[in-house]
Amino acid sequence: MQVWRELSDVPADFGPSVVTIGNFDGVHRGHVGVLRRMCADAASVGAQAVAVTFSPHPQQVHRPDTAPPLLTGDVDRLELLEQTGLDAVLLLEYTLEFARQTPEEFVRRYLVDVLHACTVVVGRDVRFGWNNSGDLSTMVALGREHGFEVEVIDDVTPAASADPGSAEDRVADPLRRRWSSTWVRELLEAGDVVQAARVLGRPHRLRGVVVHGDARGRDLGFPTANLGPDATGMVPADGVYAGWLRRTSVSAGDPGSADDVLPAAVSIGTNPTFDGVERRVEAYVLDRTDLDLYDEVVVLELVERLRPTLRFESIDDLVARMHEDVAQVRGILGAQPGAGGVPAA
Repeated sequence: MQVWRELSDVPADFGPSVVTIGNFDGVHRGHVGVLRRMCADAASVGAQAVAVTFSPHPQQVHRPDTAPPLLTGDVDRLELLEQTGLDAVLLLEYTLEFARQTPEEFVRRYLVDVLHACTVVVGRDVRFGWNNSGDLSTMVALGREHGFEVEVIDDVTPAASADPGSAEDRVADPLRRRWSSTWVRELLEAGDVVQAARVLGRPHRLRGVVVHGDARGRDLGFPTANLGPDATGMVPADGVYAGWLRRTSVSAGDPGSADDVLPAAVSIGTNPTFDGVERRVEAYVLDRTDLDLYDEVVVLELVERLRPTLRFESIDDLVARMHEDVAQVRGILGAQPGAGGVPAA
């Protein structure tokens, strides 16, 4: 998949293309269903499938104090978009100056003159251009003027998707709510990473650089990898989670590639037993005290929440509970002691 960040990055002879526009935060199953169908339709007419998206999120520019936390940073968003089969992504820097374009200027400059769109795929509630003054009728009119078709997609629900999920999904979602980034945020705020994974189609991710912490975990026999303050991905409710730690610097085929994905107990919170005030994300890789992950970029994939954050009366009580947590994580992940990232058979 090609990634362009400037109009000048797009080859002059690119196109024709089928284009969609959106933020795609989280790249959840609703996004995936639409994008895969769009890719198939584009291929059937010999066109390229392109998504136009923005960084930072427009709400972070217009309403920074009330903008919702992002489910994914740009690295993960692009990685997930690539998995849908897109040929290219045009990732545009969103600024107040960019937002001042009229709907006609935006369509002509990006969709027509550069991407040579033959079809533009939008939702019924599409809004674009200065003060969101462009809507579906505006896009249809511009399509007639500039020679592209407009394909309207309806909200995607588990029942309407090409990938409706399991019977468990249907039981968990009796109202058949549409898949959305808002729904995922609500689930993460409640710590329900299991249901969030059903909406996302994958475990929720956090990505960040491992930094030095207080070393309390190492003193207690549970050394942890602490994510730095610039980590991306919405941090869910405080608590202890079962998950996987993925080392982005280690890939299959490399020496030590058995250590690329490792089972982990993940703690999110302020360490109330030690009167902490700073909220942290830290991961203990099961049965491993030999890893030096400092300054590495790692991805944490959260599988299940074990319990909320608790304050313990003594260090001994804390350590005893940590042993219980590790045993529970091992059972959830199916990881054998000392097996690293290899799940039990």
